[in-house]
Amino acid sequence: MKKIKSFLRGFGLFLLLAVFLIAWIALPWPALLGAAVLFALWMMLTRSGRQATSVTQVGISTLAQRIGASSVVVVGIAGVVGVLVALLAMSEGYRHTVNSSGSEDVAIVLRGGSSAELTSVLSREQITAIERAPQVARDAQGKPLASPELVVAANLPRHDGEEGSATLRGVGEMAFAVRPQLKLVDGRRFEPGRRELVVGTGAQRQFSGLTVGKQVRLGNQPWTVVGVFDSPGSTASEIWADADVVATTYRRGSSRAAVYAKLNSAKDFNAFKATLATDPRLQVEADTTLGYFGKQSEQLTNILRIIGIVVGSIMAIGAIFGALNTMFATVAARAREIATLRAIGFRGMPVVIAVMLETMLLALLGGALGGLIAWLVFNGYSASTIAGGVSSMSFQFKVGPALLWEGLKWALAIGFIGGLFPALRAASLPVTDALRSA
Repeated sequence: MKKIKSFLRGFGLFLLLAVFLIAWIALPWPALLGAAVLFALWMMLTRSGRQATSVTQVGISTLAQRIGASSVVVVGIAGVVGVLVALLAMSEGYRHTVNSSGSEDVAIVLRGGSSAELTSVLSREQITAIERAPQVARDAQGKPLASPELVVAANLPRHDGEEGSATLRGVGEMAFAVRPQLKLVDGRRFEPGRRELVVGTGAQRQFSGLTVGKQVRLGNQPWTVVGVFDSPGSTASEIWADADVVATTYRRGSSRAAVYAKLNSAKDFNAFKATLATDPRLQVEADTTLGYFGKQSEQLTNILRIIGIVVGSIMAIGAIFGALNTMFATVAARAREIATLRAIGFRGMPVVIAVMLETMLLALLGGALGGLIAWLVFNGYSASTIAGGVSSMSFQFKVGPALLWEGLKWALAIGFIGGLFPALRAASLPVTDALRSA
């Protein structure tokens, strides 16, 4: 019966800790700031709080004498936070790059049932019907700001000597008008009817030979690079050429993969979608480019985030055990001091709080150190998605305040668990035994 009760108490404590940690990680910073303010007021205005402050000051003053043991906690937690923030920065950078490619006032139209441009085919009749929708904006000459585009995967040598898959996009003159944020940074635009390329700055970072004046082979044909463009989002990882020439080279006929349409305003999207749905010639799906690219990034972003949390959790377990060993040793070394405080009237709660605060201070230092290292090393670090049969995209790791704050919360959670049991041990030390054994 005693064993069963002990097991149930242990299991209940485990569940309580699990619920606390989930709530801690999920809480936004204003709630945590409010809790910190309330705790500070408790320490200043209550007797137990003032006792906890005194005991904490004594413990912190001896940290220099325990620099070796304390550094184990700091370095262990710094490693956890650094790895976690770096992996989450990869996920955040990829998501930010893909989502930056879209906007709410530009629509993309694909064949019904297609989830991506590489699997979509639109006929010339369908393209004409889409361009005539009244919600599509017009230029000064009255031409619809709609860009029928063709996307194919083209093999090119990467800088590491291996071959990779690049996104070759066939476009017309309206592609540049639909994307006003795209800027030519070197050379000129391609001429219609010629095998000429303009390449994105992201594609240049991934693939070799993409400099102005150089020739590359695409579809067993020589193409000349005549310009370089920059653009926010995944567009900078693409290579652009005349749509008719791309279609001829890759035997796509007059079909296109998608139509990008600039709308009169973002509010016109629902009406635009309804117009397409009521046309019997069309069996298409429309979305804003913001929504489309957000869906494209969702799966990989979630996978990268899950990997980061799993790896961080595994490392966190090791850091917790390191903190437990260090703080248990600290409590044992300070047994006489703690017993003396208890003997002169200090309660158990201030002792628990003091040990917890000392551990969480070390955890905070480790979290700040790990976040700083991750920011210095990985913020802005360039990477690319490389996979067989799938076009690659260049993106940069993004270490922002939100990720650094999340890393600090993980660090404090590790410090809380690592200090809880040693703190309870310190508060439960029999005063007479501790004084006698010291």
